[in-house]
Amino acid sequence: MALCVFALIASEFMPVSLLSPMAADLGITEGMAGQGIAISGAFAVLTSLCIARLAARMNRKTLLLALTALMAVSGAVVAMAANHAVYMLGRALIGVVIGGFWSLSAATAMRLVPAEQVPRALAIFNGGNALATVVAAPLGSWLGAVVGWRGAFLCLVPVALVALLWQWISLPDMPADRRASSPGAVFRVLARPPVAWGMAACGAFFLGQFALFTYVRPFLETVTHIGVGQLSGVLLAMGVAGFVGTLLIGGVLKRGLYRTLVAIPVLMALLAVALVPAGPSAGVVVALLALWGLLATAAPVGWWSWVAQAMPQDAEAGGGLMVAVIQLSIAVGSTLGGLLFDGSGYRSTFLASAAVLLLAAALAMQTARARARPL
Repeated sequence: MALCVFALIASEFMPVSLLSPMAADLGITEGMAGQGIAISGAFAVLTSLCIARLAARMNRKTLLLALTALMAVSGAVVAMAANHAVYMLGRALIGVVIGGFWSLSAATAMRLVPAEQVPRALAIFNGGNALATVVAAPLGSWLGAVVGWRGAFLCLVPVALVALLWQWISLPDMPADRRASSPGAVFRVLARPPVAWGMAACGAFFLGQFALFTYVRPFLETVTHIGVGQLSGVLLAMGVAGFVGTLLIGGVLKRGLYRTLVAIPVLMALLAVALVPAGPSAGVVVALLALWGLLATAAPVGWWSWVAQAMPQDAEAGGGLMVAVIQLSIAVGSTLGGLLFDGSGYRSTFLASAAVLLLAAALAMQTARARARPL
């Protein structure tokens, strides 16, 4: 399962490190290429809201194997895309996998291990996420330089096939559980004001983050003038910093969950603003982006901790809703960032990201206040 998470995260964000060569080869703008992340997010939203009914009627192992196989198909479709439409089709397929897999992850962990071992199982799942965060972007950039962007996507196919075979051998039979089918559960939790405010804060955070992050490579190439060889190093620095962030965030959350959920977007907004004048200075930009990676990679741990704390009796419904909110926000953020990047340049993109991140901080403060009120 951790290997599948690694392949999934690498597939989802591979376009970030290959945006420029993909756009040039397909004859589209970098903003249009970035919309490949938006379309995957949109389909992840739709899948996360529908997967519960399918899971209630289908063996969980069969469903996971089907999603893993679809991930391999997506990589092949993107790699062989002759035009923008086929590229977007391939990205839509990976969106289906993202929405389905993440919505099922917690319930799958509960099926695989005893209740007291579920947190450890989820930590192992997220180990694949952390590893992909460290290596996917720089590896994608390096592979793009060596074998081209199409070759980079083709390299994901055998990884997905190995994950498929490994799951086929190792996963036990997990019959359908019709009790899990509750069509209104995902939306019912939104009736609680603290949950509604929290979901809004989480959505604003991911929207602001990906309005900027999706366009890091063209910013580094056109503003900071970092070459392809150096680009892998910068992305690796962001990934390593993010891995460190995931190691540190647990202790920080123990000191105050809501303070952390407010502080992280405020700090990231300051970094986004600082990147605007620092653009031509490579050393400063690398340092700022490393700090960005540290904060951005650690933040989702905080939001999943919030789900467990705010919805202990509805964690599965809350998790499905969280997946939908995050993926919709990634779709909107990457699209908004692309429109601004193509129309007004990186300054407007980065400043818009900062504004939305500050909104996320304000919404997180409101979430804390709403939770403090008697219901």
